[in-house]
Amino acid sequence: MPGKPPGENPLNHGTDATTDRPHHRLASPSVTKFLLTVHVLAAIVAIGPVTVAASMFPPTVRRATADPTDPQAVAWVRLLHRICRVYAVMGAAVPVFGFATASSMGVLGDTWLIVSIVLTAIAAGVLGALVLPRQEALLAGIEAAASAPSGAEAPQPEPVRPESAQPGSAQPKPAQSTPAQPDSAQPGSAQPESRRATARLATVTGIFNLLWATVTVLMIVRPGSTTGA
Repeated sequence: MPGKPPGENPLNHGTDATTDRPHHRLASPSVTKFLLTVHVLAAIVAIGPVTVAASMFPPTVRRATADPTDPQAVAWVRLLHRICRVYAVMGAAVPVFGFATASSMGVLGDTWLIVSIVLTAIAAGVLGALVLPRQEALLAGIEAAASAPSGAEAPQPEPVRPESAQPGSAQPKPAQSTPAQPDSAQPGSAQPESRRATARLATVTGIFNLLWATVTVLMIVRPGSTTGA
């Protein structure tokens, strides 16, 4: 074939089978393997805990709301939110090493990578703008309910002294019964609102998980690439 060294396979070196555009490697294969390894490990270590903890957060909140005085339930909610917040910051390493890996492989212009970048940006926006703030709001409500004094009794009216009742004097009116505390102060009264809030949180968390699952599939299959399915 003209222009090709003898014995060279035109499909090697990342050349696209449908175009004449070569994918020039900008780094040695060992560097590419190292960057790809770090990229995959960062995705597993950082994004994995976020998806698991965020999925566990809504049902844990419902259990803590059912009994705000249970310190273990409140501690679990606090722990799950801390995991999501800390590992979300660590997740910034995933796109950094992803760009470095794509640059070393010469695939920065591939469609599958551009789609992955867009989906990653959307997933980060959902996590930072929807998931974490709603977790913080629910956690603040649970901590406020847990710190509120439980079983606080309303002040009782002073008893009428016998000597104060003189003959012929008007009989004192019976003391008014103390009104019952509002439903919002009763344990479990906030459960309907908590269910709605946790349902909305579970929805946006599911969207976040679905976006990351799609990115993972694109990274493995890589449609349009010579190594894709």
